[in-house]
Order: sequence, then C-alpha cells, then structure tokens
Amino acid sequence: MGPTALVVVIVVVALAFDFTNGFHDSANAIATSISTRALTPRIALVMAAVFNVVGALISTKVAKTVGSGIIPPPTHGTAGLEVVLAALLGAIVWNLITWYFGLPSSSTHALIGGLVGAALAAAETIHWSGVVDKVVIPMVVSPLIGFGLAYAFMVALLWAFRRVTAHRAQRGFRTAQIVSAAAMSFGHGTQDAQKTMGVIALTLVVSGHLSSSAGIPLWVILASAGSIAAGTYSGGWRIMRTLGRRIYKLTPASGFAAQTVATGVLLGNASLGLPVSTTHVITASVMGVGATRRVSAVRWGVAGNIVFAWVLTLPAAGAVAAGCWGVIHLIAS
Repeated sequence: MGPTALVVVIVVVALAFDFTNGFHDSANAIATSISTRALTPRIALVMAAVFNVVGALISTKVAKTVGSGIIPPPTHGTAGLEVVLAALLGAIVWNLITWYFGLPSSSTHALIGGLVGAALAAAETIHWSGVVDKVVIPMVVSPLIGFGLAYAFMVALLWAFRRVTAHRAQRGFRTAQIVSAAAMSFGHGTQDAQKTMGVIALTLVVSGHLSSSAGIPLWVILASAGSIAAGTYSGGWRIMRTLGRRIYKLTPASGFAAQTVATGVLLGNASLGLPVSTTHVITASVMGVGATRRVSAVRWGVAGNIVFAWVLTLPAAGAVAAGCWGVIHLIAS
C-alpha cells in the first residue's frame, strides 16, 4: 500500500475512533441529566452532539499536545504511518472492550497508550517528560480535584438552599441541569474531539502533506467534530447506566453540581493544552457529590471497578497497539 493510500486509511480509522469516542463518552455529558429526568435521552443526545461540535471548534491546544507532545512525528515515512495506524487500532479495541462491559474508561488515555505502545514496538522516540507532565500527572490530579470541588460545591448548595422546599429546589435544579449538561458537552468537545485532530495532523506531518509548524487544517477540525457528534448521537447506553445510576443515585441538585464542577475542570485543562479524561473527571465528581450524603451512599465496589479500568487503560491499549503494529509491519514487509 502506497503512502497516500495509507494516509487515507489512517484518516478513516481515526474518524472511526472519534465515532467510538462519541458513543463511549456520550454518557459523560448527559447521563446525570437523563438519570434525574431533567432531559429525555434523545433530546440530551442531540444537545450533546451540537455542543461537542461547538467545543471542538473553539481551540486546538489539546490537539497540538497529542500531535507532537507525546511522540515526535516519526521520520520513517510509511513505517511512521504504521505506528499511527496501530495506535488508533489499539485505542478502538480497548474502547469497544470497556464499552461492552459498561466501564466508563478513558478514550483519551486509550489513544495515548496506543501511541506509546506502538512507538515502543517500532523503536520510535517517545517524549517521556511529556507523557508524565501532560498525561500521567493530570490523569491523577484532575479526578482528585473533581472529587474535592464537587464535594465542596454540593455542601455549599445544600447550605444555600436549606430553606427552600425540596419540590421547588428539585424543579429549579432540573432546569439548571440543562445548562450544565450543555456546558459539559462543550467541555467534552474542547477535549475529546481534539485528540483525533492531533492524530490526523500527526499523520499528515509524517506523510509530508503538512508542515510540522502549520496549524490544524479546517477540514480536519470539521471532520473530527462531526464524527464525534455522530458518535455521541448514537448513544452509549451501557455506560450511561453505570455513570447515571450504579455509582450513586443522583438528584437534580447533585447532578447539576457534578456537571458544573466537571465542566470547570475540563475547560481549565483545555486552556493549558492538557489532554485529561472527561470520563475520569465526571465520575470523580459524581463520587464527590455522593459522599456529601454519607460515605456508604456511593457504591464503592462499582467505583473500584471503574478505577481499575482507569489504571489498566494506558498499558492495555499500549499492548494491543504494539500487537497491531507487529501485524501491520509484518503485512507491509
């Protein structure tokens, strides 16, 4: 297969990953709103798809981090393209495995793990300082911040509305959840669609179709935004059940608090170009608001399974990507 044909294949596979990212992570933005009946599932999905597109069009800082901050653009022509293709396949396979079991794992870290695993298998250079500073540290810190801020914000809401009747408060927070769900979808777009943009840009640089100093082409931005929006609209019902009901039974107030805090954490990291996981952040925020009721209100067994999937994602996706690289390299040679 010639370099140009391989570029086309990689772009198609990248957009397929973006689609799986959309249905895998659609729960991040809307599960809390659906579980509290602030929005119907179909309306929530449409709104999430629209605001994912808007968020994807705002900034490309995260895309640039993924495109050059994890591994430098490989300089070995077709061999370098094989690395990118293997990374995408590894991420897609892990996304589908965790989707099947209903685990809200991170598509972000599946992709980054895939890039690292494929690069290691191909003996390519890896920016280990970038992996630690821009991936591992934010991966650990951002859920902790989400948990702590969600706990504090929920306590503040309970105190501020302590004299309001429960019925009136719940009705008001259901309306507020529509706004927070839209904001969460926007934050998701500033993070997750950016990763696919970065991978496609990396592919174009490796193939010589784009200068390493050039910005992200408009067609790449639109294609990535459209693909993740289509995936979001298709829904991810297995993960919605886990995030919306199985960790902690949310109320409109706690759902609003979790979404608002998660949005702030996502947008803050996006402004710094840090590719954090929307899944990690919103899940930790749900745990945080649940802990304000009582510690036992959070189903820690389910939460433990989710954390296990988080820890496993980077090495597992990397191992799958390394295996994919071996097969692709064998076929190509």
